[in-house]
Amino acid sequence: MSNALAISGVTAALQFYLGNVYSGLSTFFGGNVTVSSQAPDLVQNSLGTGSTLQNQVNLFLHQVTPNAAWRNIGLPSLGADGRTQLQNPPLALDLHYLLTAYGSGDWQAEALLGYAILMLHQNPVLARDDIRSALNGLPLSNPLNPLSVPLGSSGLADQIEMIKITPSTLGREEMAWLWTALKADYRPTFPFQVSVVLIQPQLASTFALPVLSRSIAAQAVAPAQLLQVQPPTGQAAAAPGDSVTVTGESLAGASQVALSNQRLGIQYPPFPPSNVTNNSVSFTVPNDPANLPAGIYSVSVLFTNGGGSAVRSSNSLPMAIASAILAVPAPTAVANADGTLVTLSCNPQVLPNQSVSLIMGATAVPAQLFEAATATLTFQFTPALASGSYLVRLQVDGVVSQVAVNWSATPPTFIGPMVTV
Repeated sequence: MSNALAISGVTAALQFYLGNVYSGLSTFFGGNVTVSSQAPDLVQNSLGTGSTLQNQVNLFLHQVTPNAAWRNIGLPSLGADGRTQLQNPPLALDLHYLLTAYGSGDWQAEALLGYAILMLHQNPVLARDDIRSALNGLPLSNPLNPLSVPLGSSGLADQIEMIKITPSTLGREEMAWLWTALKADYRPTFPFQVSVVLIQPQLASTFALPVLSRSIAAQAVAPAQLLQVQPPTGQAAAAPGDSVTVTGESLAGASQVALSNQRLGIQYPPFPPSNVTNNSVSFTVPNDPANLPAGIYSVSVLFTNGGGSAVRSSNSLPMAIASAILAVPAPTAVANADGTLVTLSCNPQVLPNQSVSLIMGATAVPAQLFEAATATLTFQFTPALASGSYLVRLQVDGVVSQVAVNWSATPPTFIGPMVTV
């Protein structure tokens, strides 16, 4: 693969061989022909006028695009954690050039362009030896350019794909827009494409050690299957400290419970269950306010070996963890100029990128802005709430906090948490 100098290497090789084309034609054109690779506006500013006007051919790279065929080669390049570098897929590029001829007299621009196009036509593929010869000859042909020597180590001649030259077609409007953007006067121009340049990132990657010995045993085991998550007391979500039971099949031997929240990027450290049978696993939701915020989690059970490493896992099921409204300090509702301001504390903390709202009776409002993880939230109700006692529920990422119900009453009634306005 090539390195980051490969794009320059292509331009330099083409410029080198175009220079060879005109090296024996100085008498034919009435003087030396300059081959450059600059922006057309710079070339125009450097051209002479009148008797000092010179013959010049310019090679200009006007666009670089990803190569469609190579674009998805070598994926994935990162591990499941999104950070571990597994491999370095190549950056595959197509180079789009404009070949422009500047003549000092009648018909000379056309003749200059004709020789250049014929050279590209006769050499549609740059051979590896030709590329090496061109790049190694740069220090001799242009000793003042500081890139002349480093381009020899670009690796362009050794990449797996050959460098191929194909003509391009630019319509009149596209050509007009291009030259207008270049802020230069139009000259006879031949567009062409060079494909494909493969640049290999020089990054450290992870590579597995050789296997020294193999110890493989096959044992028929029914796959562990989770079927249902049962939060406590008929609630739709579990709060920190609640006991949760997960029912399923072939769960005997499960040694850890795993919780993850993909949206928040949380992979909570696995923890042991409180009880395990063949058909159920019970565990207590960790009370970890800073590291286990409310939201929708995926719960699965792990089976580990003697060293504590997970050897297999069950399927995962969604489980809602709710935020609990704390009784101490008690929620408050205070009238202000905008209506009613409600302040409360919750467990666990909520994060700035979470969606948080408070439901008072049947009215819900979003939390006021906060910029860091916090357990204290304020909510502005506008217009002001009428006086009375309200059932309050805190909703975080779509998960509503638990409520207490007096099921013995007829009909059943809500008993908390309540806030008096």
